[in-house]
Amino acid sequence: MCPIVGVIGGGQLARMMIPPAVELGLELRVLAEAEGSPAALAATSFGDYRDLETVLAFARGVDVVTFDHEHVPQHVLRELVAHGLAVHPGPDALLFAQDKLLMRARLSELGLPVPDWASVASVAELATFLAANGGRCVVKTPRGGYDGKGVRVVSNAAEVADWFVAGEPLLAEEFVDFRRELSQVLARSPSGEISLWPVVESVQRAGVCVEVIAPAPGSAGRIADVAADVATAIAENLGVTGVLAVELFETTDDRLLVNELAMRPHNSGHWSIDGSFTSQFEQHLRAVLDLPLGPTATRDPWSVMVNVLGGTGPTAERYAAALRDQPGARLHFYGKEPRPGRKVGHVTTRGDDLDDVVFRARAAAAFFEA
Repeated sequence: MCPIVGVIGGGQLARMMIPPAVELGLELRVLAEAEGSPAALAATSFGDYRDLETVLAFARGVDVVTFDHEHVPQHVLRELVAHGLAVHPGPDALLFAQDKLLMRARLSELGLPVPDWASVASVAELATFLAANGGRCVVKTPRGGYDGKGVRVVSNAAEVADWFVAGEPLLAEEFVDFRRELSQVLARSPSGEISLWPVVESVQRAGVCVEVIAPAPGSAGRIADVAADVATAIAENLGVTGVLAVELFETTDDRLLVNELAMRPHNSGHWSIDGSFTSQFEQHLRAVLDLPLGPTATRDPWSVMVNVLGGTGPTAERYAAALRDQPGARLHFYGKEPRPGRKVGHVTTRGDDLDDVVFRARAAAAFFEA
């Protein structure tokens, strides 16, 4: 019988695992939150990923459990392991993607480069941190924030007074003077094999990724080497299995600092579906099953991915117009209802000339954003 991979979460990441699963001859099953989820094509169960019995029933029918997101509670994850079920990445690793305070503390213990930070439990403690860091800092909720949510840039501690009402500490970080944001994506198997894609540049707008350029311009040499070393050290020391994305700041004084971690396929790796010999989605499946990892060389010198945010949706007319205008563009949509700012799909182009590749990707995406 072919291996069965169970994915908890029915979002677009699970959806994009379906084609490589078919090509690898695997069976993919999805525990989706509700009917109509992006990964409904492979959904075999519907239910609450926070409910232990629901997750156990799903997990008992597959060979390995993996994830579309990092929100499954620790007690559920640890019960799966206690029942002898294969979980990749495991709870000990996922803990550091679920809690930013624990992640900052662990990376600091390992001597890896991170912004100056502190755990603050009151307005007074945040005021002290602000005074020591130039009067401006970034404050994050330790759990649940993404795409700019749960993040505020503050110059007065009272600006996050409402967040302290919950009685939980917050993460305060120095306001980093950065030149650009980078991302290093890799995959690690349970047996310890590691494979990396080129470091990429991630262009952000209002805390949301809008474009990715692979490889990051001007990154050959020291930047690529440092990014690879940092990401590899994180994967090995945290025991990550599957795909890991390490978001990085390239500072104006030429340092690389770790910003965020994701232990699953990541938006900054979507370009690999069309631009690499092995996509992050195929590699994730290989890794969690402990199969040999595939080659990650690029198919062309440059690949550019542009997210489609909001818009009116991928109608047949818009598909036809986009492909007529940019026949080399690859269009990927997630089966999600459009709403302002929501990632509903992405467009990828590749080629020899970066300016031309960027232009073509933006031009194709524009047909869906009007």
